[in-house]
Amino acid sequence: MQNTSKLQNKVALVTGASRGIGRAIALRLARDGATVAVHYNSREDAALEVVQEIESAGGRAAAFQASLGDIEAVQRLAAEVESTLGSVAMLVNNAGQAQFGPLVEVDEAAYDAMFATNTKGLFFLTQAVARQMHEGGRIVNISSGITRANVAGGSAYAGSKAAIEAFTRCWAAELGPRGITVNVVSPGMTETDLLLEVTPREVLDGFIAQTPLGRLGLPTDIADVVAFLCSEDARWLTAQNVLANGGVG
Repeated sequence: MQNTSKLQNKVALVTGASRGIGRAIALRLARDGATVAVHYNSREDAALEVVQEIESAGGRAAAFQASLGDIEAVQRLAAEVESTLGSVAMLVNNAGQAQFGPLVEVDEAAYDAMFATNTKGLFFLTQAVARQMHEGGRIVNISSGITRANVAGGSAYAGSKAAIEAFTRCWAAELGPRGITVNVVSPGMTETDLLLEVTPREVLDGFIAQTPLGRLGLPTDIADVVAFLCSEDARWLTAQNVLANGGVG
């Protein structure tokens, strides 16, 4: 990892940063010079590995635990990051839960679990961070390409992600006068360990066949888009939804 100075002396909080897309985002922002707060829920060992990788490359990072479905924990997370690393300049709301099932079978527990993390936790963490964020701040929310697709069995998950896209537009209007941009990235099907574990090979092959670029996305593909939106180069972009999906219609 080669450290650059694009984000030097700026603190980035990345939720769900112990694996997959979140891990790639944390590593990329650190490479650009950011000090990274690596959030995790239960996988402390994986989060500490991310911190170690960043520090071994000459960067600065620390791991922070919080259950995003718990408002008190979310508020504590924001306060601990600020007191330990400094005011958050970049918030990347990446953590999420995904469960699928037919409308007539989704139970309350599954519904509540997804909305607790994907929607409620994201809302109140952003609220807490926005109170400390200064001019030039960046908020990047991670949604999903499912909000633009007709996916049987995906209604609860898609609904939780669609709420994030609505939040983004409203927050961009509210925080713009303070010089803070708010954008959303909607990944297509991205090659993570979790995806490969739960998705049949024929489904993956079908998706690849529909993708103009002819492959699954990689976590680094999404991380590079997020890094751009966190940079000064993206200062004139806000309220935007970037479809990082390889050109799938």
